[in-house]
Order: sequence, then C-alpha cells, then structure tokens
Amino acid sequence: MAEGNHTVVTEFILLGFTDNMKLQVLLFMVFLLIYLLTLVGNLGMIVLIRIDFKLHTPMYFFISSLSFLDVSYSTIIIPSTLMTFVAETKVISYTACTAQLFLFCIAVTEECYLLAVMAYDRFIAICNPLLYPVIMSKRLCVLLVCGSYFMSCMNATIQTLFIFHLSFCNSNIINHFFCDVPPILKISCSDTYITDVVHFTCATVLVISTMLLILISYICIGVTIHKIKSTEGRCKAFSTCASHLTAVTMFYGTGSFMYLRPSSKYSVEHDKIISVFYTLAIPMLNPMIYSLRNKEVKAALRRTVAKLYYSPCVPQRFRSPGRTERT
Repeated sequence: MAEGNHTVVTEFILLGFTDNMKLQVLLFMVFLLIYLLTLVGNLGMIVLIRIDFKLHTPMYFFISSLSFLDVSYSTIIIPSTLMTFVAETKVISYTACTAQLFLFCIAVTEECYLLAVMAYDRFIAICNPLLYPVIMSKRLCVLLVCGSYFMSCMNATIQTLFIFHLSFCNSNIINHFFCDVPPILKISCSDTYITDVVHFTCATVLVISTMLLILISYICIGVTIHKIKSTEGRCKAFSTCASHLTAVTMFYGTGSFMYLRPSSKYSVEHDKIISVFYTLAIPMLNPMIYSLRNKEVKAALRRTVAKLYYSPCVPQRFRSPGRTERT
C-alpha cells in the first residue's frame, strides 16, 4: 500500500541472532531456560516476601516491586525472541512492535527510578534509623512506586510517539531480537535528527538524575558507616547495601553504554549481546543477588520451608524418620 512516495509499513521482520538452524535450537533452549529461571526466581521472591511477616518492611516492598518489574521485563522481550528462533517469517505487526517498545521503555525507566528509590530507602535506614519507620511509611512507599510508574509512562509515551512518527519506506527488517530504539531508528527513511535528540535527552536526563540521587545517598551512607566504631557494625550496615550496589552497577553499566551514545555509534551485533545481558540476564540474576547474600531472605526461606514441612496437610510418611511434630 502506498501513501505518496512512501510505502506504509504494517509489519516488521525481526532478524534475531542467526540463520543457523542448529544454533537457533540451542539458543531457543538457553533463552527458554533463562525465562523459566527468571519467573521462578522473581515470583518466588514475591511470594516469600508476601507470606513472611518479618519481610513486610519498606526495603522488601521495593525488592518485591523490582521482582514484579523483572518478570514484566522478561515477558515483554522473551516471547518475541523465542519466536525468532522457531518461526520461518519472524514477523511482528506494527501495532505489536509499537506496544513492545512502549512497554519496554516503561520497564527500563521504571527500573532506573526504582533503583534510585531503593538507594534513598537505604539512606534513611542507615543515616536516620530512629525515624526510618516514620519517614518510610507504607503510604510513602506506595506513592514512590506509583509516582515512578507515572514518570515512566510519560517518558515511554514521548519516545514512542517520536519514533513511530517516522516513516519506514526503505525497509521493514529490524536487525535485532526485539523492537528497540536504535535498530528502529536505523531503518527509518525520515530525518531522525530530532528523534535522536529527544531519545538522547530523555535517556541522559533519566540516567543523570537517578544516578545523582543514588550517588548522594551512598555518599551520606559512606560517611555514616565511617563514623561507626565497631568493625562488626560497619560490616552489618554495608551488607544491607551490597546487593543494591551490585544491581545498580550491572544495570547502569550496560544501560548507559547502550543508550548514552549518538545513533551513528551503534554497532548492531555488539548491541545484541549487550541487550541480552541487561534485558534477560539481569532480571534472572536479581533474585539471586538479593537472596544469596541476604541473611533475612535465607532465614525467611527456612521458616517457610519449615512451615510447609510441618504443615498438617503434609502426611507423616513424607517427613524424615525420627522427627516428630512439636505440640
């Protein structure tokens, strides 16, 4: 269908990673495994925080919000990625591509805001421990999460409108495994200068503002920890931040490298590998980061397993011999 001298694009083709059938099967299994691990890890974290009363604190409220976001993140990306490994045509409709980009922008932006909110939470917990329950009330926690989603939707709306306002007349082949900003800009036949500027500005403002809040929070935390006299006290205070710092380093390191560049500097093949890490690997790793080094989460998991083990619903024959239920 033509409109003037331009062809109206109604669908896109996602090239994915390779045309090698054997490698496609292998990648399909790997990506499916990543998705399943992401679902089990993050949904398990959400359920654990929900059912264990001792984890009903602001920090774990934000961790459960991050887990929900990671599940959403993976669900936005991986189904279309798996499709590129098994489908012959690898087609995604214009509407589906628009929706995927919009939801992906929300997820990326929300993760930035949520990591910044979590840094603020650690700042209040360590620097103002007596006022922590008062300041980080349930109402404030909900408002912070809802407010960050609102800002994420605003950012996603702006970027999506500017990107899909462009014309796609030369090609509808996206050399990527999902609808991301850089590869879409590459196939547009319109002048992308303004869209480039808008995208770069939005990404820069988002990263700098959230990183600044994280940096200030951790400077204050570092000063407070330095004032603690006992080594044990310092280690205990820092241990509550270690998981968050690891998550921040992984996400901002790869995300900044991916988006804080002019579009002329993009290398599609390298960007695919980077995209796999921050869109698929990080959501899978986050539950491990926040649980393996967290004594409270491990203790909650033991309590939950013990409750299930000694539950009246579990027949006595399934319990270990020599162990009796307490009365």
